Amino acid sequence: MALGLLLVSAGVWAQAPDKPGGMQSGQHASSTAADKGAAGAAGFDVNSLFAGSCGWCHLKGGREAGKGPQLMNTQLTDAEIISRIRNGKPGQMPAFGPTFTDEQLKAIVAYIRELKP
Repeated sequence: MALGLLLVSAGVWAQAPDKPGGMQSGQHASSTAADKGAAGAAGFDVNSLFAGSCGWCHLKGGREAGKGPQLMNTQLTDAEIISRIRNGKPGQMPAFGPTFTDEQLKAIVAYIRELKP
């Protein structure tokens, strides 16, 4: 939640979530073995990380477009996804810079790759 407060105070979000954990109505997060492994080994839950940081714009856990595009079945490479998260896209996505560790970024990419309808 500290990450969410940091981003809110930085002006990244204009509204509060309507559900705990940063998820919007109708969103649901994937719960794959890889997600659970990332949470146990790294000390963070990629589902919560995605919901609280990315789920504001990439709806239903990245499965549908919102303010941002649908991430499920993206054609971007892993390196392009990481670059987009770090550097943003002018007028479309904020840059998160050093907000996430390399391990967290890899977990977010794995989360995106495993998205199913």
